[in-house]
Amino acid sequence: MDLYTVMCVRDRTEAHAWYEAFFGRPADETIGEELLWRLGENAWLVVDDREVRAARVGGAMVTLGVSGLDEMLARFAAHGIRHEPVETYGNGVRHVVVLDPDGNSLSLAEAPAD
Repeated sequence: MDLYTVMCVRDRTEAHAWYEAFFGRPADETIGEELLWRLGENAWLVVDDREVRAARVGGAMVTLGVSGLDEMLARFAAHGIRHEPVETYGNGVRHVVVLDPDGNSLSLAEAPAD
C-alpha cells in the first residue's frame, strides 16, 4: 500500500519555498502542478494549489515520526519557521506542531533514545 497525503495550499511558489525549508531539501518530484516529497519507501507528501483543492486549503493534519528533532527545530529557526512549544509525553516522546503558511498542521514526534 502507498500513502499520498495532500497539503492543499493557496500559493504553490510560497509553499514550495516553505516545504523545502521544512524538509531541508527540494521536492523529490514535480508531477504536473503538484510537488512531491518522498517521506518513506511508499509514503509521499504532495503540495497542491490547484483551484479544485481551494475548499480544502489549510485543513490537513499529519504526524511524522522523526529523529533529530533538535536539528530540525534549529533549521526551522534559521528559516523563520515557527512552531508551538515542544511537549514531552509521559512515555518520553517529544512532540511539536508546525503550521505551514496556510494553517496545515505538520506534527513531529520523536521517540526517546533507547
